[in-house]
Amino acid sequence: MKHAYFALDPAFGVGAVERRLFGSFVEHMGRSVYTGIYEPGHPAADESGLRRDVLGLARELGVSVVRYPGGNFVSNYHWEDGVGPRDSRPTRLDLAWRQIERNAFGLDEFMTWVRELGAEPMMAVNLGTRGLREACDLLEYANHPGGTHLSDLRGKNGAPEPYDIRLWCLGNEMDGPWQIGGKTAAEYGRLAAETAKAMRRVDPRVELIACGSSDRDMPTFGSWEATVLEHCYEHVDYISLHAYYDPAEQDRASFLASAVDMDDFISAVVATADHVGAKLGRRKKLKLSFDEWNVWSRSRFGGEDSLDWTEAPRLIEEDYDVTGAVVVGSLLISLLGHVDRVGIACQAQLANVIAPIRTEPGGPAWRQTIFHPFALTAAHARGRVLRVEPVAPRQETARYGDVPVLAATATYDAETGDVAIFAVNRDLAEPLALDVDLRGVPGLAVAEHVAIAEDDNTARNTQTAPDRVVPRRLDGARIDGDRLTAVLPPVSFNVVRLRKETPR
Repeated sequence: MKHAYFALDPAFGVGAVERRLFGSFVEHMGRSVYTGIYEPGHPAADESGLRRDVLGLARELGVSVVRYPGGNFVSNYHWEDGVGPRDSRPTRLDLAWRQIERNAFGLDEFMTWVRELGAEPMMAVNLGTRGLREACDLLEYANHPGGTHLSDLRGKNGAPEPYDIRLWCLGNEMDGPWQIGGKTAAEYGRLAAETAKAMRRVDPRVELIACGSSDRDMPTFGSWEATVLEHCYEHVDYISLHAYYDPAEQDRASFLASAVDMDDFISAVVATADHVGAKLGRRKKLKLSFDEWNVWSRSRFGGEDSLDWTEAPRLIEEDYDVTGAVVVGSLLISLLGHVDRVGIACQAQLANVIAPIRTEPGGPAWRQTIFHPFALTAAHARGRVLRVEPVAPRQETARYGDVPVLAATATYDAETGDVAIFAVNRDLAEPLALDVDLRGVPGLAVAEHVAIAEDDNTARNTQTAPDRVVPRRLDGARIDGDRLTAVLPPVSFNVVRLRKETPR
C-alpha cells in the first residue's frame, strides 16, 4: 500500500477559518430561482412561495453567504423591476440566458429567503448596461434607514428596517465577450473606482469586490487584474476569481487534480494584486473573493446562442457522480489552504443549475453527490487552518504533469482542542495509508472517519435513488502514542475528526 505523511502543529497556521468561504450563489438562470428556491403552490412552499424543503437542505449544507442575482444575468437587470406589487412588475427579456423574466422574485423576496436561511447576502450591481447611479439607488433602497424616496419605498414594500447588506460585487465578469455591456480593463477599472467611491458615500460600511478575470484561460488574465487594480485598488476590498473544472474535456487523473490549478490561480492573483499594491505604495493587502467555483461539463454547453426564449428552462443541470464530489472536496481543501488571502468563496450555484441541490417542479428535492463534501467541510472546519505539508506519492496527469495523490488540510479549534483533517486520495486504483504526526496536538482520540467513496465512481444520486451516495463511516483510524494512522480509499474525500480526550 502507498503511504503519505504530514505533521500538525498549532504553531504553524495559515489563518482563522473564514465562515464566508462556505458561500453559494443564486442567479436568475435556468431553474435556480423558479422551481428551485421559489415555487408558489408547491406542497412544501410557504405563504411567500419559498420552498421549505430546499431551505432545509441549504441549512444542512451550511451555506454562510449567498451571491445574488448574478452572474451574467445582472448585466442587463433592472433591480426596480423586482420590487413592489407582483401584479405590476414588468416581464422582461433576459439577454444573458435568453429567458423570459417575469420578476415574480426580486430583492425583497431574496432578503426574506436569505434571512430565513440565516446566511449573509452578497449583492451584485449592474455595471454592464447601467452604472454608478443605479448602484447607489439600489444601495440606498437596501441600506438607508429611511426618510428618502428609495428607503421609504422599501418600507412601503414591507421592509421598514434596512437590509444592511455589506458585501457588494461591482459587476460580473466584465472582461467576458459574452457579457452584456462588457468593458476593457481601463474602462471597467475607472467605472469600478468611481462607483465604489459613490457607494461609500451612501454607506461607508460596505465591502466591495472588483471583477477579476472571468477565467484563468482568458487571454487578458493577469494584465486585466493589474490594469483594473491600478484604477480601483484603494477603493475596493476584494478582487474576484471564477473557475469551473470540466470532467468532459480532460482525462480522469487530470480532473482529480483540478485543485492544483486552483492553487496556482490563487497564487497568481495574489502576486498580481500585491505587485499593484507595491507599485502604488499601498500597505493594505487585498483579499480574494472566489465567488464562482464548481465542477461543470462546460464543453458540452452549446452557449447562449443555442438557447430559446422560455421561462425557467432546464439549463446546465449537471448530474454529479462520486468523482465530481471528490474533486469538489479537493477544491474546498484548496480554499481552506489559502484562507490567509481568500476571504469569500461561493459555489455556483445552489439549486438545479450545476448545483448540490436538485428539485422537481411540484416534486421532491434531493442532495447531489457534491452536497456532501461541502456540508462536511462547513460543519467541521473550525478554529484555525493549520499549515499542512504532505509527503506523498505522485501520479502522472496529462494536464498538470506529476501531482501528489494526497490533497489535505486540517483545522484546530483552540477552545475545544478538537482537530479535523480533510483529505483526498486522488489515486485511481489504490488506497493510501495516511500517517499524521500529532506531537503538536497531544491528547487526542479518534471521533470518526467518514468518507465519500464507492466501488463505482460513476454512482450518482437521483430522484428515485437520492441516497445512493452518502458519507460512510470507516473503521480503522487509530491513534497510537503521537501518531494517527488511517486508510483513505481510492478516489475518496475523507474527514477524520479528532477530539480532545477528557482526563479521567
